[in-house]
Amino acid sequence: MKKAIFLYDYTGIMAKPWAEAGYECWCFDGQHDDGVYFDGEINRVGMWFSAYDIFNHVQEIVKVVGAGVTHVFGFPECTDLAVSGAAHFEKKKQANPAFQWEAIQLAHLVQLVGDSYKCPWAFENPVSVISTQWKKPTFKFNPSDYGGYLPVDDEHPQYPEYIKPRDAYPKKTCIWSGNGYIEPVRKPVDVEPGYSDQHNKLGGKSLKTKNIRSATPRGFALANFEANNG
Repeated sequence: MKKAIFLYDYTGIMAKPWAEAGYECWCFDGQHDDGVYFDGEINRVGMWFSAYDIFNHVQEIVKVVGAGVTHVFGFPECTDLAVSGAAHFEKKKQANPAFQWEAIQLAHLVQLVGDSYKCPWAFENPVSVISTQWKKPTFKFNPSDYGGYLPVDDEHPQYPEYIKPRDAYPKKTCIWSGNGYIEPVRKPVDVEPGYSDQHNKLGGKSLKTKNIRSATPRGFALANFEANNG
């Protein structure tokens, strides 16, 4: 059976098209329950990652998942990387001079896992210091660029009161990729003026609002599968 790995993936949105197509999907995230369990569709692994133990993490992931992986995608934490938070960088640097190096190592883990399987890999982040401290992104998009993959009567299944139907909202997102990863074909939808309800309603630092803000655009998830399946 073909397999796909999704790192730092709490919602499982990115994995859903792959699971529905018969792939054995593995989602790793520190918010999952401890251990390894199957939720009826996706294998979830409760696992936090350390920037100082990256290569051991690669070995752990390969041991848990086994052979047959054809796709690796990740959603590394952006709090210490996104330029939108630049006003706080100096204070963070004083507390921990290596804070951005650590965050970039966790992003790099996605590539290391993809390289270990010699398969396409990619990860997403907002506009961030990864561009200057590691390398430029492969491409950029807004969720609305892939809204056409969703039906015209779409409604978000988890957060309809926050995220507009068909992902019809702007949020500049960058993708870093390699090993033959294919940029999905865009099917844009019109965007209403202004920001999404997600942006307007979800201020603060709670874990719930953070999860909603970072939820994978479902249109992009479908487009990613169509472009890179097989």
